[in-house]
Amino acid sequence: MNILTKFSVGQYVYGNRSWLRIIDSRLKLIIVMIFLITPIWAGPIWRLSLVGCLLLITFFSLLPSRVWWRSLCLLSFLSLIIGCISILASSDIQSLDSYLRNPNELQVVVENYKKWNILEIPSQKIWFINFGPYNLSRQAFELGIKTSTLIFTVIHSVNLMLLTTLQEDIVWGLSWFLYPLRKIGLPISKWLFQLLIALRFIPLVQEEFQNIIKSLSVRSINFRNLGIKKSFNILLILVERLFQNIFLRIDQGAESLLSKKEIIIKTNRFRTFYSSGPLNVIVNTLSICFICIAIFLRKLYGAL
Repeated sequence: MNILTKFSVGQYVYGNRSWLRIIDSRLKLIIVMIFLITPIWAGPIWRLSLVGCLLLITFFSLLPSRVWWRSLCLLSFLSLIIGCISILASSDIQSLDSYLRNPNELQVVVENYKKWNILEIPSQKIWFINFGPYNLSRQAFELGIKTSTLIFTVIHSVNLMLLTTLQEDIVWGLSWFLYPLRKIGLPISKWLFQLLIALRFIPLVQEEFQNIIKSLSVRSINFRNLGIKKSFNILLILVERLFQNIFLRIDQGAESLLSKKEIIIKTNRFRTFYSSGPLNVIVNTLSICFICIAIFLRKLYGAL
């Protein structure tokens, strides 16, 4: 299986079918920051809304389905698993309220419709196995939603930007925002050059991971006959080999940069110029409207 072509995570895919490609890189960075920052101190409704918005953008982006459907399914499964683990791990924990005074002593009117437990399963005995009581609290359910939606929005929003934006264009957009910091003497060009190298290093990491998997499949190791201990040892050896290969690639790249006497970094030449057609103007205008509406709705409905 070719991971580089089937799971295009963090890689730019060439093409001209999607309207996401013609959005200005500066607007893309602002939109991605909305998906990364607005979930902080936000309620579950806003987080679920961001997930739904990302899914709509993905389905109507006109990107080929072979580019994103595998990574989307894998990310959705991973988010659901982590969300379920968060719910199960925190829902049956004894609350500290039981050690406090009886709340009925307070003369406070509590609404009847407000229930802290969403699901309550009493202790049961099935055959010879005893199952203890289980309570699914509202706080545990909200924690599961927060963890799963945060993982999905952070990874998928960044992946959509990397799929439809050249790495040089991303670096130029960041340099445009960080231009005032140049006036105080900060080495912005060097930092952005390091970011560009890191973005180009993502396919190399995936290639090394693919080579490790191919080497494992060629040897046809039977893990059932090895047992748990030896299988775990082989897994550790593979992980060690993966990091050794990655560090070797890093060393080779560093030596190639050091061999050059002088590196001139000009972020202005990284900008990608698009034709100023009516479609470009409409898409960029709608992107600005989306940013304003998202900030306005976050202020109204996004609070806890």
